[in-house]
Amino acid sequence: MPTHRATGLTKPPNFLIFVTDQQRADHLGCYGNQVVRTPHIDALATTGSRFERSYVANPVCMPNRGSMLTGRMPSIHGCRGNGVPLPLEAVTFADVLGEFGYHTALIGKSHLQNMEDLPPVLPPQAARAALASSAHFPEATRRDIAASAYAQELRSSWNDPAHRLTLPYYGFQDVVLCNHHADECFGDYSRWLAAEHADVADRVGRQHGLRDPGFVAPQAWRTRLSEHQYPTHFVAEQSCRWLEDHVNKESDQPFLLVCSFPDPHHPWTPPGKYWDMYDPDQISVPRTASASAPHERHVQWLWDERQSGKANVEGPRIFATTEREIREITALTYGMISNVDDRIGMVMAKLRACGADANTVVVFTSDHGDLMGDHGLMLKGPAHYQGLVRVPLIWREPAGSENAQAAVRTDLASSMDLATSVLARAGIAAPNGMQGKALFDPTGLPSPSQREAVLIEENQQRAYMGFDTPVRVRTLVTKSHRLSVFHESDWGELYDLDADPLEEHNLWDAPGAQQSRCSMLDLMVRTLIAHAEASPRPTRLA
Repeated sequence: MPTHRATGLTKPPNFLIFVTDQQRADHLGCYGNQVVRTPHIDALATTGSRFERSYVANPVCMPNRGSMLTGRMPSIHGCRGNGVPLPLEAVTFADVLGEFGYHTALIGKSHLQNMEDLPPVLPPQAARAALASSAHFPEATRRDIAASAYAQELRSSWNDPAHRLTLPYYGFQDVVLCNHHADECFGDYSRWLAAEHADVADRVGRQHGLRDPGFVAPQAWRTRLSEHQYPTHFVAEQSCRWLEDHVNKESDQPFLLVCSFPDPHHPWTPPGKYWDMYDPDQISVPRTASASAPHERHVQWLWDERQSGKANVEGPRIFATTEREIREITALTYGMISNVDDRIGMVMAKLRACGADANTVVVFTSDHGDLMGDHGLMLKGPAHYQGLVRVPLIWREPAGSENAQAAVRTDLASSMDLATSVLARAGIAAPNGMQGKALFDPTGLPSPSQREAVLIEENQQRAYMGFDTPVRVRTLVTKSHRLSVFHESDWGELYDLDADPLEEHNLWDAPGAQQSRCSMLDLMVRTLIAHAEASPRPTRLA
């Protein structure tokens, strides 16, 4: 086992990382939200660093979760979009910590592999006329993502009572799986529900949910599960058990625990008191949601789709929404967030009771945001407004340490930085090819990212929003601007975030902004070059 090399550290720190799903940065009290109640997460910010400018590497679940674990862009680690599993040969920060003696665990949502047995939206490329197709080499890579090793998270795989994940799983020595969303989760969770609450185990999901006559929002139902039967509680309870068990049996061994909640995420089914904790009539609607507001052409396409009655509001794809739906969905989302916050308080109480808080770095973040009514849109997709691409990131040093102080960080950060920062804080050099920046040094002192810009990738399976081919977009965010370039288009988006924080005025074709556009395009090219693959390291000159 390698020797821990961090200078000045008598004992390697533990890491407790909370991850939520599809949560905007401004859906927390500590980020300025005056409605949603999140006292336990806010408490982390009162003695920790809160990052104001933390952005995703990709605004979709699977690729960004891959970036969080590997410290690499999706185009580099190989999970370029939902539907393409993270390669099993990918090196994660959990792998590296395990090599240095850490006990590693993932409890909750993983989503590093596909969850549902649905066909791809993107059809296979038709063979060119008069050309033979290879039966053995249909792809340009040899990785077979249809193999059983890449079906470990599929819902159908968990129908077999004997099915278990092959451990370690992406570097995690222990995994308690709670995949999917709302009360439709499966994995170890559904087995627990059947064993402990058999009376409701077969009464979950939309077919059993109760419609509230006071709500018109799609994908919203009253779950038959109580607060203590709901997935959010299960994840917290299992995390508490793991912490207690680890401390009792292996108190001298450092640990990494990733506590990953499936909420907040559509469908919107907060249980018990969380359903009506927030009144939709007291929820404000974003100014940009007005039908009279100007909309960019890809956003207008979604508005036209909804107004024509063709939009599917019951699925996972971005859709245009009404003001009433925005109020209801936001209220229900706040209920889900408050439920998560209460369970984070529960895990933190266990951390303190176990005596591990004094040597544990606690991190809170999300895999991506949600448009939640911005520009009249709901969910996620290739509309890279701030509510979607900006995520919360809170880093709290061990309780009582001199570095456990409230701080607001304004340097640019990326989801990729999580992996590199955890390793640096543990006193471990990042493997060659990790692209994230270390945001803290081995002693816990801030290490500014020095980023000039954050790169965001998105590769969709769908051809929509006015595009004839599956949408591909690259976005660059600097401290003052956001630039988005679409592969199939001769237009793009450019916003001055200082003068126009709501991103209402696209400067792409504005005569007075051409220098800014050229400068941002130049910076994007250089940033793309900087994020080219660098692994493996050459062994010799040619």
